[in-house]
Amino acid sequence: MSAEPVVSLSDVEVHFDQNDGLVDRLRGDGKAPVRAVDGVSLDIEENDVVALVGESGCGKTTLGKAAIGLQRPTDGQVRYRGQDVWDAFDGTGDTTVDAEDIRRSLQIVHQDPGSSLNPNQTVMATLAAPLKRWYDDLSREDRRARILGMLETVGMEPPADYAERYPHQLSGGEKQRVALVRALLMNPDLILADEAVSALDVSLRVEMMDLMLELQNQFDTSFLFISHNLSNARYLTKRAGGRIGIMYMGELVEVGPAEEVLQDPKHPYTRVLKWATANLHPDYVQVEEPPVRDIDIPDQTDPPSGCRFHTRCPVAREACREEHPSLGDDGGHAAACFRDDDSHRYWSSPELDD
Repeated sequence: MSAEPVVSLSDVEVHFDQNDGLVDRLRGDGKAPVRAVDGVSLDIEENDVVALVGESGCGKTTLGKAAIGLQRPTDGQVRYRGQDVWDAFDGTGDTTVDAEDIRRSLQIVHQDPGSSLNPNQTVMATLAAPLKRWYDDLSREDRRARILGMLETVGMEPPADYAERYPHQLSGGEKQRVALVRALLMNPDLILADEAVSALDVSLRVEMMDLMLELQNQFDTSFLFISHNLSNARYLTKRAGGRIGIMYMGELVEVGPAEEVLQDPKHPYTRVLKWATANLHPDYVQVEEPPVRDIDIPDQTDPPSGCRFHTRCPVAREACREEHPSLGDDGGHAAACFRDDDSHRYWSSPELDD
């Protein structure tokens, strides 16, 4: 770990106002905001790999976009190498890192590469555009040489042939490689990979994740990997020596090294995700009933009091309804659960009624 993280999030909140009609707003009948991200702190180090996992709607993509400056937080702070990202973008406060340097250093690979590629441009034109924007001192020949070299690096050979193709002439895996090359051409410090392998079949997922790790070593790039699949997160973070973060209803409820989180999950919600991942342990005979009291997720505009998972948790007690657990910051494996503290009053409080 370096002395200063590449990106540091401190108590980040992202709340979205719901679209109400004018009459509702005038009458004061507006709906409560959706608390997509609610007080998350996370450091991403040099050459780091962090995978955020959780159910759909838990806030992991919103948090990822906040981390790379694509989503302005409602509250809290996002810093890139110590510089407040939004102070730099707004041109306010003390600025030690230029806004353009931040934009260039924080990149994204989308879930659907096809929608992020211009269907009317060749691969060469698509990849040349950011080089023209950020490296205008490069000649046309230099740009072409760099692009062909990157296409060859990611296994698209012969590169000159692929460079003249249009997106509809590429497979899903090839489109994803082009999107990855576009991000890497900026020499970024952090890439947000938002469900970047979920649309690929299993063999291509492994191939793509191996490629991401190989390129990480070559370019000294950190990855923030968004996934709803624990198997993908485990594969990537275990090979990279990275961490898995578990998100639930806008909060980070557990974080730690991949095998520690999966072999010894400290939060009951992590156990639910592990149960739901059928291919995580091929020899494990799955029980029929999930380790959860209620399948339905509470309303994110009005989250439960105390621990937000207590309405679904099979081991919840009265203390869980009354008190909100914190994640802690011991630099290792941490969970926002009272069961991780043998001295907490949780152990003496009554169990919740079903």
